[in-house]
Amino acid sequence: MKKLTLFMLLVLVTTISKAQSDIDALLAAGVEDAERFANDYLAPGTDGLMHSMNANWFNSAKVKPLGGFEISVIVNAASVQDEHKMFDLNVADYNNVSFPDSSPSKSVATVLGENDPAIFIEVEYDDPIFGNQTETIELPTGIGDGTANLLPTAFIQGALGIGGGIEVKARFVPKIETEDVSLSMYGAGLQMEFTEWLPADKLLPVAISGLVAYNHIDGEYNLTDSSGVQGENQRIENATNTWLFQLIASTKMPVINFYGGLGYIKGKSESDLLGTYRVTNGFVTSEDIVDPFSVSSEVSSVRGTIGTKLKLGFFRLNAEYHLSDFNAFSLGVNFGFR
Repeated sequence: MKKLTLFMLLVLVTTISKAQSDIDALLAAGVEDAERFANDYLAPGTDGLMHSMNANWFNSAKVKPLGGFEISVIVNAASVQDEHKMFDLNVADYNNVSFPDSSPSKSVATVLGENDPAIFIEVEYDDPIFGNQTETIELPTGIGDGTANLLPTAFIQGALGIGGGIEVKARFVPKIETEDVSLSMYGAGLQMEFTEWLPADKLLPVAISGLVAYNHIDGEYNLTDSSGVQGENQRIENATNTWLFQLIASTKMPVINFYGGLGYIKGKSESDLLGTYRVTNGFVTSEDIVDPFSVSSEVSSVRGTIGTKLKLGFFRLNAEYHLSDFNAFSLGVNFGFR
């Protein structure tokens, strides 16, 4: 669970927790180059996270009656494809970066991939004493290998029927605080059953409803002891916000039901690298870089959903699969009344 929550917050850490010489060189080459690399490196991870965290907002198009409720423990996983693991690093897009073999571009690992074999770049910087300097550094690899193909999320969710064909939902991850990490997640949703408003609702074999849902993650990671660069108050702050708009249809049988729908996910994840970083230029000189950069990624995707739900008294179990830019599947263990 700790690894899961760390990933939700810290996809940036593998970029900036390399050896001190690597970070010094990358930042010394220019904040603009460091920011460009970090943005391309991180985007697939944060995009996949936004898809993963939006699974299992519903398990039926039939909303609960007034006073009906359900408590759920939900585990999701977005599937990582090969195209999410690598990106094209074109040196023409950088000011002070090149490959040792003079290649114009190479496919390098994102936070979800790995460089096998290792890939090196040369960074140039201007030392006030020694003039133009070049240093060779190894690009950071990601969390991926041949078996790391899933981005998991997990949370607790509640749903309550308030009458009139309307159901309200809430989900959260209890606030986690350690010496280095602070993380919280919450979300809220509103589901409205359109067929509930029809005179012949009881005769229809299916229910149809619409859902609007919002997710938010706040996180902070203290880097002062782990970044490998001298400085003060070094940290990452992350804010991720997503919206889900979903049309849902489901059967209305007593025990086993099937559901599906068409939805649209829109979201943005922003990570700020904050604090003071004392970067060495050459042997004897250094400079302070304060709050170096912010990186962000956005998703805007249509998705399709299919799922099934088993209901045995107050116990319910559901499983679903989503087709989108990141395919995802989810399992929910639910306890409810009515």
